[in-house]
Amino acid sequence: MKVILSLFALLIVVVSGYGLLSSKKANPYISQEPEVLVIPLGLPPIPWPADNPYAKNKADLGQLLYFDKRLSTDGTISCASCHSIPRAFTDGKSIAQGIEGRMGTRHSPTVIDAAYQTHLFWDGRAKTLEEQCKGPIANPKEMTLVVDNVHEAHRQCQEHIMKIEGYKPLFREVFGKDTCESDTCTIEQISKAVATFERTVLSGNSPYDKYMAGDLKAMTEEQIYGLKVFNHVGCANCHFGPIFSDGRFLNIGVGMDKENPDLGRYMITHDPKDWGAFKVSTLREIEHTAPYMHDGSIKTLEEVVEYYDKGGIPNSNLHPLLKPLHLTEKDKKALVSFMKALSGEGWQHFKEPKKFP
Repeated sequence: MKVILSLFALLIVVVSGYGLLSSKKANPYISQEPEVLVIPLGLPPIPWPADNPYAKNKADLGQLLYFDKRLSTDGTISCASCHSIPRAFTDGKSIAQGIEGRMGTRHSPTVIDAAYQTHLFWDGRAKTLEEQCKGPIANPKEMTLVVDNVHEAHRQCQEHIMKIEGYKPLFREVFGKDTCESDTCTIEQISKAVATFERTVLSGNSPYDKYMAGDLKAMTEEQIYGLKVFNHVGCANCHFGPIFSDGRFLNIGVGMDKENPDLGRYMITHDPKDWGAFKVSTLREIEHTAPYMHDGSIKTLEEVVEYYDKGGIPNSNLHPLLKPLHLTEKDKKALVSFMKALSGEGWQHFKEPKKFP
């Protein structure tokens, strides 16, 4: 595993070969960042979609839209309402809360390193960040008061944004001079801009990454021991790669003791093997993204370790890897310490815009 992960322990600067485009004009609403994206140590190049390559002015527009509450029906909820900077792009709540205080059904996962995920949402129903961005805008538990009409929810969002004169020149610069000629933009343009911003929200260059790159003093002795435990007891079977997630959907028993449990991925695929299965979450910045699991039912990393140590909650589809681990107190403490060594850099510099168009 160490050999595999060390392949990612390189400092990669994104240059024009990866689709970097310079903006012609400075966005007056966004503090200016370097024109070249620097990928933190430990992460591979960002996989930019062919139909939505990186451009700084697009990322700047996306950042404005990400924080703008006017994307919602009543102007009270933005993407950042559930994925805020101070909470490492989560909300710190067990269950997400949306428009008019309406409660969702699952915990808000972090946006950090979402660029590397092949499926979004806990149940993987979106295959791209662009597709994911459209979801909350049309969800009556998140950002819209429109019920059971995705098209109308998206239309209203478009209408809200393009009634704002200050957005028109920004959309034209990013998407072409014909954009906004009829005072409209498209949900596809909104989602592409937001997704571009979200792909720049990264975490790497952690103590772990530095250790894997050869700095043997970057992690403490306890964290090094925790890494050994992490590999030995099988955590690395699912939490590996640059973001410490293999992207699979597994039933680990969380919530399966409820009378009507959330069936997760099964509701998307209707495949029996997906019954009660949820996406393996990233461990990057895990110490800052509590509470944990799809239902936010586990409050601390110590409790997460205890949950796995006991082997999860038995049910008919519990993954075979979920077995009692019989960890010692030393093992448990070291595991938590190691996971904290996965906190890095690359997202903390973002700030909410002080003003909007």
